[in-house]
Amino acid sequence: MKPRCLIVLLIFVTLFSSCKKLIQQQEEKAALSIITNGSWYVQFYQQNDSDITASFSGYLFKFDADGIVTGTKDSVAVKGTWSTNIAARAVIANFPTAAAPVKYLNETWKITDSYTDSVVANSIDSITNTSNILHLHKL
Repeated sequence: MKPRCLIVLLIFVTLFSSCKKLIQQQEEKAALSIITNGSWYVQFYQQNDSDITASFSGYLFKFDADGIVTGTKDSVAVKGTWSTNIAARAVIANFPTAAAPVKYLNETWKITDSYTDSVVANSIDSITNTSNILHLHKL
């Protein structure tokens, strides 16, 4: 390959990689904005074959950009952490001191469907082998 062609190829690869990284950063920024603006509630939660949605009645969840998530019901708040893996379409939630039902959110959730006001995700608890389906909806 001629040196000139090699230089052009290297420039193209560098520009393509930079564009791809910029696009990924913009996707992450947009997803963060959607997640952190507003409050969310559990519209549906299924553990194996049991619908336990009613257990979450009255809870509102607020996700902050600093990785803190707060679940509030009747003015009582429980704090946890959250993080995303945009490439894997996953959200990791952890409420270390929470009781049921909030502790059931301590999972790595694979997002199977999402919109600006709703998310559908599933997880399988590696300890209990429980299959979970979660639908979150934004107020």
